[in-house]
Amino acid sequence: MRQPLRTHGYRAAAAAALACVLTATTQQAAQADPPTLTEVRARLQSLYHDAEVATDQYNAADEKVTAQQKRVGTLNGRVHTTEAELARLNSLAGATARAQYRSGGVPAEVQFALATDPGRALDNAGLALQAQQSTQNLLTDLTTTREDLRTRTDAAAAELKRLRASRRAMDTGRKKIEQHIAAARKLESQLAAKERRRLAALDKKAADDAQATWESTGILEKIGTDGTAAGKQAIAYATRQLGKPYVWGAEGPDSFDCSGLTSQAWLAAGHTIPRTSEEQWRRLKRIPVEDMRPGDLIIYFSDASHVALYMGDGKIVSAPRPGRDIYVSPAASMPILGVVRPDA
Repeated sequence: MRQPLRTHGYRAAAAAALACVLTATTQQAAQADPPTLTEVRARLQSLYHDAEVATDQYNAADEKVTAQQKRVGTLNGRVHTTEAELARLNSLAGATARAQYRSGGVPAEVQFALATDPGRALDNAGLALQAQQSTQNLLTDLTTTREDLRTRTDAAAAELKRLRASRRAMDTGRKKIEQHIAAARKLESQLAAKERRRLAALDKKAADDAQATWESTGILEKIGTDGTAAGKQAIAYATRQLGKPYVWGAEGPDSFDCSGLTSQAWLAAGHTIPRTSEEQWRRLKRIPVEDMRPGDLIIYFSDASHVALYMGDGKIVSAPRPGRDIYVSPAASMPILGVVRPDA
């Protein structure tokens, strides 16, 4: 009775082993197969997107340190001003005390009794007491202000120390960015010239198809065609950068990353805006896409990791990614998250 069961067990085990061998062989064969160009394109997009996300995080950390340094500097300046004023008032109070000592320190009521003009003596005594009280009040207020400022400055300095440590930790992020870019460039370098041309054609077709779908909604008939004076200045600045290379973390004048270009373009137009695409999306006024006008910023991808300057006529100027130069491209060539207006 038990022999058939044992045979059945052996057969099941053999079948399972054969299945494992076949699965492993299939997996090895699949791994050995060269990736298709579509798969290569998807991998490149993923690597460059991850690099851009890491770049934004690094830039944001750097911006926070810079802003905190300015805050600490401002607070230190206010502390020095307060201490200087406190020293001045202390000196005046000391001079007054010394003058009273030299004059014998006669009490005000005695001066009043001995004065030939009691009314004038009373006025003088009252003014002296009032001046002393005012000085004492100022000294008290300034002492309180100095202590408060020192507390705030110490807290700000501690925060600056924390941010600097965070920025140092972002060196790991820097390495991560460089690794993503290196991996993408290595993958591209392995493609033959013909494959690179085909890859570029795939990119262009995908961008053109996305743009055609977007325009088929009639969106361009709704979007504004006239930018503000500042918007035109921002566009003029950005277009003067055409052909300059994308370099992560750069904000000119010889190279830019995506948000480096948009922030510098609007700075040239007289408006200081956040440094990173995520902060531009978070802090600038959001505008419905159909209300967009030239000069506005289009934010891309669900994580707000890319930004471009809208030029009008359905086109953008942007610093696209490592290995590419600043160029003009279709506005809907990437998934649009939304639009923000720097001069709202």
